[in-house]
Amino acid sequence: MFVDQVKVYVKGGDGGNGMVAFRREKYVPNGGPAGGDGGKGANVVFEVNEGLRTLMDFRYQRHFKAPRGEHGMSKNQHGRNAKDMIVKVPPGTVVSDAESGEVIADLTEHGQRAVIARGGRGGRGNTRFATPANPAPELSEHGEPGQERDVVLELKLLADVGLVGFPSVGKSTLLSVVSSARPKIAEYHFTTIVPNLGMVETEDARSFVMADLPGLIEGAHSGVGLGHQFLRHIERTRVIVHVIDMAAVEGRDPFEDYLTINKELKEYNLRLTERPQVIVANKMDMPDADENLKKFKEQLEEEYPIFPISALTRQGLRDLLFAVADKLEETPEFPLAHEEEEDTGVHRVLYKHEADQTEFVITRDPAGVFIVSGDAIEKLFKMTDFSRDESVRRFARQLRGMGVDDALREKGAKDGDTVKLLDYEFEFID
Repeated sequence: MFVDQVKVYVKGGDGGNGMVAFRREKYVPNGGPAGGDGGKGANVVFEVNEGLRTLMDFRYQRHFKAPRGEHGMSKNQHGRNAKDMIVKVPPGTVVSDAESGEVIADLTEHGQRAVIARGGRGGRGNTRFATPANPAPELSEHGEPGQERDVVLELKLLADVGLVGFPSVGKSTLLSVVSSARPKIAEYHFTTIVPNLGMVETEDARSFVMADLPGLIEGAHSGVGLGHQFLRHIERTRVIVHVIDMAAVEGRDPFEDYLTINKELKEYNLRLTERPQVIVANKMDMPDADENLKKFKEQLEEEYPIFPISALTRQGLRDLLFAVADKLEETPEFPLAHEEEEDTGVHRVLYKHEADQTEFVITRDPAGVFIVSGDAIEKLFKMTDFSRDESVRRFARQLRGMGVDDALREKGAKDGDTVKLLDYEFEFID
């Protein structure tokens, strides 16, 4: 089964907790703090493996949670950093944030890596909090929580040449005779379900990857049939080979077919019409084909090369492959819609968007409880060790410094009111 789009959950490892410890050695009075820091949590890293062809594995495992860092230990021993979690993906995978739709990574080359969810830093041990005013702090931090997000993986095939055309015009047959690909071929109208890839070699030893993409039907750009999935794969191809049934076996007009398919390509993404097209007049061994081709040439306004062939009898294939290989040599790679090209036209820049963290937001529920939420304050809360009074006092000072107390007063909080943060409730003391 070919899987080309999937949604998965990823979470970076939490940092290890810092330790509260003191030196307890003979002959060392008041030994001082000796608690180590926690280790860093592991990142979730996606790596391209050219042996993979589909996103099938993600159908069975959709949760990727990286291990946390080791906790700090006494005698100032820091916890070990966790090893990154490596997840293998096929070449051509585009990873985007499920919520914002922003592209996180575009993975195309074997071995290429991208960090999808960052691990949290380790919490600090009590040695870090020692000051002349407080030389023996009973205070440490919990590890920072790892980043978590839902991401969508889309596979865009890395084919140089894409075969387009109506169902049953002979695309699969053409691919099977020019390469060693063995697609299922039958006279069904509902078309190829999965993209078939084949390596094509010309007589002068030039080679390229050709894909018979799932057939296109009218309305594909708006999602009819396999529309969107089909068009997603054609985005990366550099040359489009447009196969037309010149014998009009199914009773359609070849020129109308040609116009319909091009309209679909244009409707989906204007950039697709910039790619050079090679028109293949297939089924020339059938009656009426020559007459239809003559008529087709008269109606065609653009100066596209037309190659009369018969995939079945292999007539005309040699010239077609030479022409496609020539076209590929003079056609540069096209950047995807979300990529920006630098002046050289070679480097691609992927602009990363870092979400602005909201410090805190105060709302009120129907029961009159004040609810405090926000990225920064929740992170602070998770990194506080509430089993120690000194840590609790530090947390209260940090909230005051962020302006939470004043904001609560402005919202009308009185002495004794309940304030909720995540699943915990506190009493507001003015």
